[in-house]
Amino acid sequence: MSESVVRVRDLHTRLGGAWIHRGLDLDIARGEVVALVGGSGSGKTTLLRELIGLGTASRGSVELFGQPLASPDPIAARALRRRFGVLFQHGALFSAFSVYDNIAFPMRELQLLDEDLIRELVLLKLAMVELQPRHAPLMPAELSGGMVKRVALARALALEPELLLLDEPTAGLDPDRSAAFVHLVKLLHEQLGLTVVFVTHDLDTLAALATRVAVLAEKRILAHGSLDEIVTMDHPFIRNFFAPGMRVRGPH
Repeated sequence: MSESVVRVRDLHTRLGGAWIHRGLDLDIARGEVVALVGGSGSGKTTLLRELIGLGTASRGSVELFGQPLASPDPIAARALRRRFGVLFQHGALFSAFSVYDNIAFPMRELQLLDEDLIRELVLLKLAMVELQPRHAPLMPAELSGGMVKRVALARALALEPELLLLDEPTAGLDPDRSAAFVHLVKLLHEQLGLTVVFVTHDLDTLAALATRVAVLAEKRILAHGSLDEIVTMDHPFIRNFFAPGMRVRGPH
């Protein structure tokens, strides 16, 4: 059986007096590419934030790599955080930092690397996302939407994580740039052996990238399986979300 990278048990989340999650369970194995889908307000991004410790559930547990995310040991918690990288929906680049400094930021936070090594690593990460050294001095305001996503992805990969989390990775991109970004993520998944979890509402992105789909509805994971399995389920939300006659394409 594959090692569990993400394990969520009995998660309950209450925000503003309303329950967002009630009794949510989720398991993600090493090497999977899992799409989190659901309706507006279903708690997809909230769940993603709870998986990385930016949000706290009212009850339940989150484990990454078999370790509790809410570890009381600061050294263990810091080591665990280095094992995942995050790409936020709009990139969340530091507007006052250049491309170079955005990617270097996580490395500098470690306080373990000298600037010569950081420079080598930044240029390597740029190459990994198909950008060039000439892009390093640019400011975020000078970048196209597709380039913002690539720089944010390079920053997410700065510390060589094993788990990559993406919030709406193709939102705001035109179809060609969206397809190119999906291809890049697939390539990195294969080359680096990443486990990938991404939130999306885009069916083309889901069909092209995901090896499994987790459907968030009724405040829980309603279904979790391959896209072929999910689209055949007889449930009102699934029937409405996955349009009738949707052509199912494998991720590879």
